[in-house]
Amino acid sequence: MTETPALPTVWRPRVTRIVAYITAGVIMLALIVLAVVVAPQFKLLDRILIVVFGAFVAWVLHMLARCRVAADDSGLTVVNAFRTRTFEWPEVLDVTMSEGEPWPTLDLADGTSMSAMGINGTEKALAARQLTELRTLLHTRGEAPDPT
Repeated sequence: MTETPALPTVWRPRVTRIVAYITAGVIMLALIVLAVVVAPQFKLLDRILIVVFGAFVAWVLHMLARCRVAADDSGLTVVNAFRTRTFEWPEVLDVTMSEGEPWPTLDLADGTSMSAMGINGTEKALAARQLTELRTLLHTRGEAPDPT
């Protein structure tokens, strides 16, 4: 049997964060340089808009890089790119992730499901370990006691 992870625990992808932040930095740097060296017919507003566009792209990449799944005594917090939700342990019934899926799916007690982008399927070994830890926590904390 797998040992229950200590709480609080945070799972997040590594490669996705590195790639997103490096890409955001390169895009920002390139667009700042472009705004400075662009042809003289481009006015100040045009140059500012070039930098603003770069900042927007960097913000979107940051939103993708911030994804995580956090567990504590009260429950599970899922931070996806543009939505954060907090669940109490009994609200999350199971977590599944089939071969080739980009991230796992949480099956919720209300009959819905939610993707957990903080565990990235492209990082196979890390994702498998994180998924096992999350399943262990769900089975130890999420299941209601048997009525006897």
